[in-house]
Amino acid sequence: MRLCTLTDGRTAAVLRGGLEVLPGSLVDYLCRPAPTLGAPEPLPYDEARIAPPIARPGKIVGVGLNYADHAREGGKDLPERPLLFAKLSSCVIGPGADILTPRGDVLLDYEAELAVVIGRPARRVDAGSAHEYIGGYACFNDVSERNAQNSDGQWLRAKGADTFGPFGPWVVTPDEVSDPQALGIRCWVNGELRQDSSTAEMVIPVPELVSYCSHSFSLEPGDVIATGTPAGVGMGSGRYLAPGDEVTIAIDGLGTLVNRVAAPPAA
Repeated sequence: MRLCTLTDGRTAAVLRGGLEVLPGSLVDYLCRPAPTLGAPEPLPYDEARIAPPIARPGKIVGVGLNYADHAREGGKDLPERPLLFAKLSSCVIGPGADILTPRGDVLLDYEAELAVVIGRPARRVDAGSAHEYIGGYACFNDVSERNAQNSDGQWLRAKGADTFGPFGPWVVTPDEVSDPQALGIRCWVNGELRQDSSTAEMVIPVPELVSYCSHSFSLEPGDVIATGTPAGVGMGSGRYLAPGDEVTIAIDGLGTLVNRVAAPPAA
């Protein structure tokens, strides 16, 4: 099942014939039996305005250097355990919303990522049972400002700025994702393919990430783990984002997430 959140706050199931509005929040449908669907008049998809699936996740956990091809392009050694960092929940935006360029001398970068959305409370779970706690998967863009990342010594400012977390357009429940480690993941900038890889390149796969996180802190329904990005980011090529650029992220079976880059807001 594909679940989205409308800009008016309603939850909807994404069907071939349109959207069926559901009671409650999107998180209410994670790790639970699918509801009975079949509204006589679905809301046409082209008339819907879609927000991020979860506007303010309790946690957004990022994972650094988790793709072998990305580590190679940066000349980095593969990590022996997950390299975790946090993104602030206020960075989240939905499909079609603008990524705002910070003021000053910036190197704005894109990172196509598979997002894992937690559906049940998880604490100290083992990798073998981690799938029981995953409520769904989605596209995520771990927007990063590389000057801040390189100068600060920690990544909160570089990763957590407002609009640095494009997320969506919907969450796909695990019954529709046969293998999260076998998904094509791609990113285009202005129609030019920049990232073209597979989640098979992950150094530490999804179940082990969920388990590792849950042994460090509690995971709660609606929390998001952004599982890392493959090769092809601007930091590797020196080709960064600028106002007016359009960034498109697509993951097999999970939809397409499109956002434009805008100039800094007026003072």
